Amino acid sequence: MKEKKKDVDLDEIRPDLAETIERHRLTLDEARPEAVKKRHERNQRTIRENIADLLDPTGSIEYGSLALAAQRQRIPMDELMKKTPADGLIAEVGSVNGDLFGQQKSRCMVLGYDYTVLAGTQGWFNHKKKDRMLKLAYKWRIPVVLFAEGGGGRPGDVDMTDIVVAGLDFMSFTLFARLSGLVPLVGVVSGRCFAGNAALLGCCDVIIATKDSNIGMAGPAMIEGGGLGVFAPEDVGPISIQSPNGVVDIVAEDDADAVAKAKWYLSYFQGDMPTWDCADQRHLRHVVPANRRRAYNVRRAIEILADSKSVLELRPEFGIGIVTALVRIEGKPFGLMANNTFHLAGAIDSDGADKASRFVQLCDAFDLPVIVLIDTPGFMVGPEAEKTAQVRHFGRIFLNAANADIPVFSVVLRRGYGLGAMAVAGGSFHNSDFIVSWPTGEFGGMGLEGAVRLGFKKELEAIDDPEEREKRFEELVGLYYERGKAVNMASCLEIDNVIDPADTRRWIMQGLRSQPERRLRTTKKRPNIDGW
Repeated sequence: MKEKKKDVDLDEIRPDLAETIERHRLTLDEARPEAVKKRHERNQRTIRENIADLLDPTGSIEYGSLALAAQRQRIPMDELMKKTPADGLIAEVGSVNGDLFGQQKSRCMVLGYDYTVLAGTQGWFNHKKKDRMLKLAYKWRIPVVLFAEGGGGRPGDVDMTDIVVAGLDFMSFTLFARLSGLVPLVGVVSGRCFAGNAALLGCCDVIIATKDSNIGMAGPAMIEGGGLGVFAPEDVGPISIQSPNGVVDIVAEDDADAVAKAKWYLSYFQGDMPTWDCADQRHLRHVVPANRRRAYNVRRAIEILADSKSVLELRPEFGIGIVTALVRIEGKPFGLMANNTFHLAGAIDSDGADKASRFVQLCDAFDLPVIVLIDTPGFMVGPEAEKTAQVRHFGRIFLNAANADIPVFSVVLRRGYGLGAMAVAGGSFHNSDFIVSWPTGEFGGMGLEGAVRLGFKKELEAIDDPEEREKRFEELVGLYYERGKAVNMASCLEIDNVIDPADTRRWIMQGLRSQPERRLRTTKKRPNIDGW
């Protein structure tokens, strides 16, 4: 006889499953209304709210959600489950911008410190979880978004004290840093980020922080413990310091804006936009003033040149003599650098050199072609400037440009003088895949006025009448200008052509189409992207 099949109640929840469901429920925001309320009162979202906003609604999976703080020896289990869910680190794998680029191109890992759990500190088990996830990110070659808010190391994890002394042998920082140059690393901060959390943040390709954030390699407790005084958290590394000094790349208004900018940043490394539009390119003809000595807003040129609403500027308050941005032309992503004539007339200083150098590394690591808009009198000069170690800082531009393996398309808007112009064009005008000039271009081994003052010093000093001397000076500058203007430079083949500014986008796209097809890489091109 066949055994009669038993009816199965598909809605039955057995005790072991009920226990699992309850454990998972305790990790959710709904189980901790007071903690959620405190976050909202500070105009901040919970880490789960931020992650839900970042990842596509098509679904994600969470690793290690049942972890608890290593404090079983001092805190009852029931209390640990309620107060230390996921041991303060949320780890999920899903996708970002999947609606634009498809699920495969949009894969992403998120590691989010939960400030409502022991101030977002780094506990024993969340280190173990993080190590596990970082190994998977390396294996899968997927971007990592790090929500880094938190206070660093956690001294209260006592369960391991019998076998652990200092815990300096764990691999989290090594594993995270190993991803640099392999996959995009995006750091996001809302609120306070100190010590170990800040150390991870500093390894990221880009740092996005809300305007009320504080970031430092040590928080108030560690500063006080070191005998260096008593400070409030708000006194340590505010955005008013960390944006102008170059630590923070993008300042966001609040959590929602920070997440939106993280998604925007990642999009440049995910593929081409299927649709685009742009401004009437004839506006570019009127960007550079007729008066060759007047400054102008190069950001206007960038906004006109790039696809509409496609410009994401990085480090706008640091190294302000050079603008660095991610842009799109005909939906395709590019890096873009431009000299800013509002600062030192576009001369390159040490901060600007560092900013340009690291930006080239970023673009090279992920095969983003670079557009360079040139208007510079060269490197900054003088005894005061040399106190900033310019020789070494400027050398970084040449070193990075010469060793990068990406297309570089250079467009001279006005002045292309000396070593500074050579450096931003890739180390040499002919290291660019093309270098063209607008009709307003002018060229020389150094600034025209300076060249006249040096080359004709004795002749000018011999003229006693100040008016006659100035008249002769202007005549000589005019002669130098005629010799160095764009059409003459092109006739000697030192640049490739002089173009109608309205034709710049066509040149860039044809330059890109002329490149050999690049194979999809699964290994690093360069060891890492410089933290600075």
